[in-house]
Amino acid sequence: MGVSDHSKSTYLELQRKKVHRYVIFKIDEKKKEVVVDKTGGPAESYEDFTAALPENDCRYAIYDFDYVTSENCQKSKIFFIAWSPSVSRIRAKMLYATSKDRFRRELQGIHYEIQATDPTEMDLEVIRDRAN
Repeated sequence: MGVSDHSKSTYLELQRKKVHRYVIFKIDEKKKEVVVDKTGGPAESYEDFTAALPENDCRYAIYDFDYVTSENCQKSKIFFIAWSPSVSRIRAKMLYATSKDRFRRELQGIHYEIQATDPTEMDLEVIRDRAN
């Protein structure tokens, strides 16, 4: 499974330039590569991000989480989320599971990885706990 150049450049825009709050990727089975599905602007919330994920299909997602530490320092952590809802097709789950490591290796600078099969596994509290 390949990774489109657009996917890599969009990730770098999130990581370095903070152009996006999140990027959602999908596998294009015809092209046999990971492509950008959706992006969210810097002002979008975590709720906007979770609402953008499909309820019944798998996706990879990158979320740039900003927070303030107990020492009152502004920080940012990049999360890789493998979204694989339990109601998605078995073929899709297998395709995303087998392609995940190859795709993840293309993206340098990810701090945390979360595997989620339902929204509670990637709740904002889960993200906050991992970042601190």
